[in-house]
Amino acid sequence: MKKSDFIERSVIKEVYEKPLFSLIREATIVHKSSFPEKELFVNTLISYKTGGCGEDCAYCAQSSRNRKNPMKAVYLSADDIIEEAGEAKKSGAGRVCISASWRRVPDNEEFEMILAAGERIREMGLEVCATLGTISDLQLKRIQDAGFSAYNHNLDTSEKYYHEIISTRTYAERLDTILRVQNSGMNCCSGGIIGMGESHDDRIDMLHALADREIPLFTVPLNVLVPIPGTPLENVEPIGFWDLLRVIATARIIMPESRICLAAGRTDMTEEQQTLCFMVGVNAVFAGDKLLTTENTDLTKDKKLFEKLDLKTS
Repeated sequence: MKKSDFIERSVIKEVYEKPLFSLIREATIVHKSSFPEKELFVNTLISYKTGGCGEDCAYCAQSSRNRKNPMKAVYLSADDIIEEAGEAKKSGAGRVCISASWRRVPDNEEFEMILAAGERIREMGLEVCATLGTISDLQLKRIQDAGFSAYNHNLDTSEKYYHEIISTRTYAERLDTILRVQNSGMNCCSGGIIGMGESHDDRIDMLHALADREIPLFTVPLNVLVPIPGTPLENVEPIGFWDLLRVIATARIIMPESRICLAAGRTDMTEEQQTLCFMVGVNAVFAGDKLLTTENTDLTKDKKLFEKLDLKTS
């Protein structure tokens, strides 16, 4: 990995290893000074193509390494996407992210359909972003012209641990894609998954890769591994909550301008745990029944919690 130009790894390590109470206190102060205290951005993920993926990500039900329950490709129509976007808007989401299980964005009628769907979603008054795989400069321009305001491409984990998780796409490719998105002038979202058997040093390295850039990331999605039967990580020991909170708090301190999004894994968290996450830096969540292939928090429960905490959702 390149030498740090913007933030040293040693600085992140020092933050990460602070006593937990001090870390929580500092993250809370940074969060309050960077964003309105009760602001929460609600996103919904709509998967255009689920399954039939050639990637071998160890954590994913769509993975080519999932031998017990291989998933055949299932596609949504343009009308399906618009219908789900409408339901998301009714539920209080302000942003829709369209995903597809592609390694690289194709130049075909499927891409054209997603562009058209994005335009229709914008007309509904929703923000729209995409996570579709490696993307070219021309394709980035086309989705910008269609009204997409952000593009997501996760790092997943550290460069050192990456080979344990995926072999069908290099870490350098992921970094190049993020840089390409940022150089295009488009908002870039990138994050990772915590609890895949990685070490604390791996978490620090991932946070360094996310923070060490000239243009701050728009959103940093942090996922907790949801073990899926049939995948190589089905028996991984769950991460402790305090370890997750340490990652979130560190992310907030070193990336004060970025939205920190709590994505997969909220289903197993208590209201008290989620509240602590909101206090130390989380100001975005994914809502809806599913996140790709994993169950997500019930929307009714979400609404009750957000109202209880007097969070202003958008």
